[in-house]
Formats: sequence, C-alpha cells, structure tokens
Amino acid sequence: MERAKITAIIESIINNVEKRIPEYMKDPADRNISEGNVAICIIDKQGRIYGKLFGNDKNRSRGFYNVAWKKASQVWITGYATGKFEELVYSKKISCEQFGLSKPDLIGWEGGQPVKINEEVELAIGFSGFRGHHDLEIVSKAVDEVLKNEI
Repeated sequence: MERAKITAIIESIINNVEKRIPEYMKDPADRNISEGNVAICIIDKQGRIYGKLFGNDKNRSRGFYNVAWKKASQVWITGYATGKFEELVYSKKISCEQFGLSKPDLIGWEGGQPVKINEEVELAIGFSGFRGHHDLEIVSKAVDEVLKNEI
C-alpha cells in the first residue's frame, strides 16, 4: 500500500478517535482522570510515529502522550496488546527479555493494541487518558469505522 494511503488511514483513525472524546468525557470516572487531555500514538511497521495530543493543558497532554507512546512502542516491539503481554510475562508463558525488555520497563495498563489494517499494514496504537478498557474501546471503534468507510 502506498505511503500516502497509509498516512490517510492513520489520520482518519486519529480523527475518529478525536470525535469520540466528548462521548467518553460524559463519564465522570473517565473525565476525572484527564479532563480531556488525552493522547494517541501510532507506530507503523517501519517505525514511523504518528500522534496527537488533545485538550487545553499541554503539560497534562504531554504526560498522557508519554504513556500512549510507551503503550504503542511496547506493542510495536512485542506484537502483544499491553496488559495481555504483562499477563503472559507474569504467568511465565513468555519472557520479556526475549523482546529486549525488562520488567521495570513494562507498561502493564490496557490501552496499547496491535491493529492489522490488511496483509501489508500493521499498526501499534497506544491511547491514554481514560480508563484502560475505554482507551482500548475508543481506538477499536475508531479503527472499525475507518476500515468500514475507507477500505
């Protein structure tokens, strides 16, 4: 797939995440975490990084981007969703060292996930700012909409 098409898909994912933020902000449990200062980080197979920080507080958004990057980069390295990877490591089903990681470097929280667009395009996506299961859900819904409309 051409780079321009991949970039367009990634931009559509980011835009679809952005339009869902107000919906998740209605839940006080999510709103109180970040007050809308959330972030997404997307890494493609070649290591190109895409992302966006949302909200009015640049420092808080920066902090959430740091977490989103850590989630995305761990998925990019391991191929496993965050949370699931740690579950496998701590149940001794895999070793984090085989991926060049050590336990203090693991993120642990949900919100990082591998996304396969097609046979050529795989993305590692990290989102941070809401509760972990909502971090996953918001990205999954955005990706589903993009795939339904663009591919």
